[in-house]
Amino acid sequence: MNYQMIVDQFLQGKSSQAYLYFGAHIRSKSTVFRTYAPGAVKVNIFGDFNGWEEEPMKCLENGIYEFESSKAKKGTLYKYVIYGNNGYRMEHSDPYGFGVELRPGSASRIVDLSEFCFQDEEWQKKLNCQVNSPMSIYELHFGSWKKNPKDENGWYSYRELAKPLITYVKKTGFTHIEVMPLSEHPFDGSWGYQLTGYFAPTSRYGSASDLKYFINECHKAGIGVIMDFVPVHFAVDDYALKLYDSTPLYEYYPDGNQESQWGSCMFHHERKETTSFLISAANYWIEEFHFDGLRMDAVSNLVYCEGDRNRGENQAGLQFVRTMNTILKKKHPGVMLFAEDSSGWCGGVTKPVEEGGLGFDYKWNMGWMYDSLHFLSSPVAMREDLYHKMTFSMWYFYDDRYLLSLSHDEVVGGAKTIVEKMPGNEAERFEQARAYYMYMLAHPGKKLIFMGDEIGEQEEWNEKRSIMWEVLKQPLHAGLYQLIQDLHKLYRTNEAFYDREYEHEQFEWLYCTQGKDLCYVMKRNGTKKSFVIALNFGNLQVTNLDIALSKTNTKEKWKPILQSNDKKYGGKEEHLAAISSQDGHIFINLMPFSGVIYEVTSK
Repeated sequence: MNYQMIVDQFLQGKSSQAYLYFGAHIRSKSTVFRTYAPGAVKVNIFGDFNGWEEEPMKCLENGIYEFESSKAKKGTLYKYVIYGNNGYRMEHSDPYGFGVELRPGSASRIVDLSEFCFQDEEWQKKLNCQVNSPMSIYELHFGSWKKNPKDENGWYSYRELAKPLITYVKKTGFTHIEVMPLSEHPFDGSWGYQLTGYFAPTSRYGSASDLKYFINECHKAGIGVIMDFVPVHFAVDDYALKLYDSTPLYEYYPDGNQESQWGSCMFHHERKETTSFLISAANYWIEEFHFDGLRMDAVSNLVYCEGDRNRGENQAGLQFVRTMNTILKKKHPGVMLFAEDSSGWCGGVTKPVEEGGLGFDYKWNMGWMYDSLHFLSSPVAMREDLYHKMTFSMWYFYDDRYLLSLSHDEVVGGAKTIVEKMPGNEAERFEQARAYYMYMLAHPGKKLIFMGDEIGEQEEWNEKRSIMWEVLKQPLHAGLYQLIQDLHKLYRTNEAFYDREYEHEQFEWLYCTQGKDLCYVMKRNGTKKSFVIALNFGNLQVTNLDIALSKTNTKEKWKPILQSNDKKYGGKEEHLAAISSQDGHIFINLMPFSGVIYEVTSK
C-alpha cells in the first residue's frame, strides 16, 4: 500500500482512504497506531495493552504521530493523550478508530475489519442509482424500531434485528431501509446526529462485523441500505474531535460563536485535512460496509453560511461537497447520494459537478412536504385558499431529482404524527391519511416514510420506546397498513409509477382547478399501462366530476382498481367507484376524504 500517496492526498484535501493509514491497524505480529495532531507538543498512548501507562508516540513529519506495539491485539481498548500549549492535557479517543466502548466509556477499540466476508457479490454487480426503478425507503431508528425486553437498554443487536426487520420490510413493500446515523455518539437523545466516532459503528448494537452481517442479510433479501451521514457538525465532548490537538483542528467558530445551532461544533471545511477526514469517512461506510447510499444531513449549511441565505454562499462548504461527491461517484458510480437540503439554492443540487451542480443523485423535497402537510393539517374550510399547496411542487419538480420525504423530523417536537396532523374525528383523520398516501404514490419522485407512520401511530416518536405495534389490532390502523402494502405492490409492479418519472411526459394534471370541491386528478403515463389517480380532500361527496380527455385519448377507458375508503382499509365502501363517459369526457364520483386509482385502457 502506498502510504505516502495517502498522506499526500490527505494533506491536499482529496483523500478517500485516510482511514487505511490513520487509526489502529493490525499487522501479523503487532498493531500500528497513527494520529494527526499538528498543534500538539507531544502525544502519548495508553490502553489495556500497557496497563494504562502512558507511552510516547513518535513524531513523524507533517504533525503525524506513530506507535507500534506487539502487545496490542484485536479488542484492546486504547486512548491518545494529547499535550499542547498552556498546560493542555486531554485523553482522546481515536478520530479514526473503528470501534469504541459503550457509552459512557469513550476509549477506542482495536477492530479487525477483515474478519467478516460479504456474500453480496450479485447485489453489488447490479448496484445502480435507481433513477428508473421503484424506490420506497423505510426510515428507522435502529434502537427503537422494536425494543428488546431482555436487554437493560432495550436494544436488539445488528444481528438479532436482521431477520424480523427484513421480513417486515419485505412484507410492507419497501425497497430500501434508511437508518439514522449508526456512527458512534454519546447521547441517545441525539439520535446519532452529534457524533464522536466517524469511523466506528455504535457499540450499542454490536460490532463492525455485526453491522456488516446486517447489511449482508439485507442485500441477500433484495433490500438496499442507506445511512445518514453528518458532514456539517460534531459533538462537543472533549474526549473526541473538539480541540483535538489543543487547537481547533476540526472545528471553526463563526463570529466567535463556540457552538452551532444544534449546540455542536461546526466542521472547518476550509481545512484540507478536515475535508479528507470527512471524505474518507463517507467512503469508509461504502467501501467497508457496503452501504448502498448516504443521506447527507443539513446540506443547507454547506450551501449557505450557517444555513442562512442572507449570510451568502458558503464557498468552502460548496467546494467540499463537490469534491466529496466527485470522488465518491468516481469510486462508486452505483451508490446513491442524497441531500437533505431546505435551502432553496438554485444551482442544481442534483446536477453534475461539471455543470456547476453539487453532484447528488437525489434531493429531499422539503417544499413538497411542508406544503402538503400545511394543506392537510388545515381545517377543511381553509383548504380552498390553500388549494395549490398540493400542486405547486410540480412547478419546480424537474429542476432537481427529488425524493418525497416524510421523515422523523415530521413526527417529533410537537409536530404530531402524520395521522394526528389531520383535522376531524379519528375516522376522518384516517380517511385523510389514506388519501394522502395515495397522493404520495401518485406524485412523481422516490418515496420515504418514517417508521410508525405506515401503521398510523398517533403518538409522536420517542427513541425511548418501541413502535406501538399493538395498534395493529385496531381496524383503522390495520386498514391503513394494508393500504400501504397494496400501494407498494401497485408501485413496484407498474413502471408508470417510477420509470422516466423525471421526464415531463410521464405526468400530467387532468384536474387541478381551485374550487370548493377540493379535488385533484393526476395521470401517470407508462409505456405498457397508464393510471389515473383521483383525490377528494374535501368533506363533501363529489358527483360527476367532469374530466375532459385530450383529443388523442378520447377512446380511453378507466377501470377503478383501488379506492382508499374501501372497507378492507377501514373505510365505508364495498364496491369500487362508478364512472361514466360521454363525448370525450369521463365523469367520476368521489366520496369525502377519499381517493381512487384507475387503470387506463383503450376501448
